[in-house]
Amino acid sequence: MAILGIDEVGRGPLAGPLVVGAVVLPEEEKGWYGELADSKKLSAKKREELSKMIWAEAVVGLGWVSNVELDEAGISEALRLATRKAVKAVQSLHTRFSQIVIDGKVNFLVDTPLAKYVSTVIKADNLIREVSAASIVAKVARDKYMCELAEKYPEYGFEKHMGYGTALHRAAIDKYGICPEHRRSFEPCKSLTGFSKEKSAHKNTTKIGALGEDAAMEYLMQQGHKIVARNYKTYFYEIDIVSICGGKIYFTEVKYRKNDDYGGGLAAVNGDKQRRMRYAAESFLKYKREFSELDPVLAVADVTGKDFAVRDWFEIF
Repeated sequence: MAILGIDEVGRGPLAGPLVVGAVVLPEEEKGWYGELADSKKLSAKKREELSKMIWAEAVVGLGWVSNVELDEAGISEALRLATRKAVKAVQSLHTRFSQIVIDGKVNFLVDTPLAKYVSTVIKADNLIREVSAASIVAKVARDKYMCELAEKYPEYGFEKHMGYGTALHRAAIDKYGICPEHRRSFEPCKSLTGFSKEKSAHKNTTKIGALGEDAAMEYLMQQGHKIVARNYKTYFYEIDIVSICGGKIYFTEVKYRKNDDYGGGLAAVNGDKQRRMRYAAESFLKYKREFSELDPVLAVADVTGKDFAVRDWFEIF
């Protein structure tokens, strides 16, 4: 009786993807079967060795959900999506199995034709070898991805904590802000970005504004800015993005236009709006005294088009 074992890796990190592994092992006994265990209980070297054997001799499927998809869908839906991707990958190889075992309590294949074949087992990754194998291949694949990210974003030390919320990782976020691979729906990233799943779920001007701000924030981070606040509100005004770069603190107003018919971003930031921006910036610095020694700068991000491209970003004061 062939078993399809399923397990996930990356449910709790502050950065990086969620990965689900799905494995059907050969029915004939292999010498390395006795070495299979929960991936967390194995050394990195042993996981690598076993992963190579599993890929060489078993049928493997991986389901990936990016940090962006996870933020938009939520963790429960992301787990369902990644599980179904992993199973679909196995099915595409025309592999037969008669039972599915998922680690944990939740049947992520509910409402599918496969639901009736599913058993959920707590600690299955240490009890059932197919699930152990799934946990190993998912862990090794995700760790490799995070080590590649470490080369792109060396300041976060991803190769040391794989995106989990260790003291080292949180200290890096405090110092450098977040990068595009961070999960904005998870704290402390959520507080830094003002992320709101509910706000972004509606197709209205609020969502359009949020998408414009997302694009501007991504642009600023790519330019080396650390994001310290988003949607900072005073009684009279709201600053879209507050960031730090090169000894200056920037207060950026984001202006989105479908096209240039009514002028770019600067055209929308008139004298009165600039005065209110200045007042809000002064208010921010008054209450956030840790930033008081930085030179304040007002700026505008000009975001345009259906793809929310940052056409320009410039200082106005």
